[in-house]
Amino acid sequence: MADTLVPLSPLHGWDQKFSALPGSVSLAEEPFVATVDLWVDPSGPGGAAAAAMLGVDLPTTPSTRVGRGEITVVWLGPEEWLVTTRSQSPEELEDALRTAVTPHGGAAIDVSAQRTAIRLTGVHARDVLAKGCSIDLHPRVFGPGSAVQTMLGLAGVVLIALDDTGTDYRILVRASFARYLAEWLIDAAEEFGVEPV
Repeated sequence: MADTLVPLSPLHGWDQKFSALPGSVSLAEEPFVATVDLWVDPSGPGGAAAAAMLGVDLPTTPSTRVGRGEITVVWLGPEEWLVTTRSQSPEELEDALRTAVTPHGGAAIDVSAQRTAIRLTGVHARDVLAKGCSIDLHPRVFGPGSAVQTMLGLAGVVLIALDDTGTDYRILVRASFARYLAEWLIDAAEEFGVEPV
């Protein structure tokens, strides 16, 4: 019986609601992103092993991220990162990171089921975010390479800037808050031409 089960993402079936947005704002779920919490000393051999496995140095500056291809590494704390990718399964990513860092006192845990990713794009993307986020979103301050843990509306999120014009963001939100945040984003975009669905 288990062979017939199909995994559904937290925002499965929301495509129609998202398609009602005007051209100046676009929302899309990026479901089933592999997400692993990584803990390791970045200045020790574990940090070097993780960097070699990922193909990028771990970011050590707060509120930053680095990426290579499909891999993104977000700084969460002095010895903690969130690693995401769509090119590997969660199990593969966790196993590779765990193999790299465990001998050096590090840890890697698959947390893929905990969050979903929402892509917010368009000329009014930054305006939508500004309605419920207290950080300075101007591209001079929050541009490519920036990533923060913050509140958006009433949801805790990881917000990632993907361009230098304030028109492309990835939002990682806990799965249990995904529908709330999707509704909040649609409502926040209403003044830019959204007809309520």
